[in-house]
Amino acid sequence: QVQLVESGGGLVQAGGSLRLDCSASRSILSANVMGWYRQCPGKEREWVARIRYGGNTDYADSVKGRFTISRDNAKNTVYLQMNSLQPEDTAVYYCMYTWKYWGQGTQVTVSS
Repeated sequence: QVQLVESGGGLVQAGGSLRLDCSASRSILSANVMGWYRQCPGKEREWVARIRYGGNTDYADSVKGRFTISRDNAKNTVYLQMNSLQPEDTAVYYCMYTWKYWGQGTQVTVSS
């Protein structure tokens, strides 16, 4: 079992930045992939970014160039740095561990 706890969400104005943290209850070195998804009310959960064991990263087109995913293996934590936030980024953001374990989510609200 892996528990994931997200933090860092909140309310920000358009153009602002937030950093989301995802703290895992066990070593993330054993995860071949970790990532972030988001879900807007009434919509399906969508993939945002992922980071693989070797450090390779991938991003959804909608966030490419604005969001950066990274990991600190010593702290068992994955981060999502979000810059140039827009109202359409408003969603609940979920951390994912190998697509098997999910966090509870953290709300990000971007005002126009």
